[in-house]
Amino acid sequence: MRFLFISFFLLQLHTGVLGQTKLDKTLQRFNSASVPYILPEDIIDSSSYILLDTRKKEEYHVSHLKDAIWVGDKAFDPSVVLENIPDKEKPIVVYCSIGVRSEDIGEKLLALGYTNVQNLYGGIFEWKNKDKTIYNLKEQPTDSVHAFSKHWGKLLTKGIKVY
Repeated sequence: MRFLFISFFLLQLHTGVLGQTKLDKTLQRFNSASVPYILPEDIIDSSSYILLDTRKKEEYHVSHLKDAIWVGDKAFDPSVVLENIPDKEKPIVVYCSIGVRSEDIGEKLLALGYTNVQNLYGGIFEWKNKDKTIYNLKEQPTDSVHAFSKHWGKLLTKGIKVY
């Protein structure tokens, strides 16, 4: 009986039922959840969304989601978004490496009047960790992922880390 209890406990711990993942803890620490999350597995057809990449341009060049539009973080220009996405009810998904910078841009979009903005939970790291396809600058599938830094790159468990 004791063996069954220990096995059950270890299974629950491994699957995250009893414990949070590093990603969960990191997002709780750095984000306020002011922009609703969308999970990678909930995006079946990415063409149903406008995908906005909020990372540095060099990160985008290494890897991005299919048809994502680079808007940057520090380089973010609201006028470019307003000009290119006039329909403020269009579903928009913002993402970065794990979801911190994208929350900041998501807040700016909401302040601009966009009503259907979601933050990709875990960003491009979790997208790749869930075995979803990412693309390089030539729009070809790639396993390379810009991992931002060695510290944050620890949250990327699949793919080839590029710094």
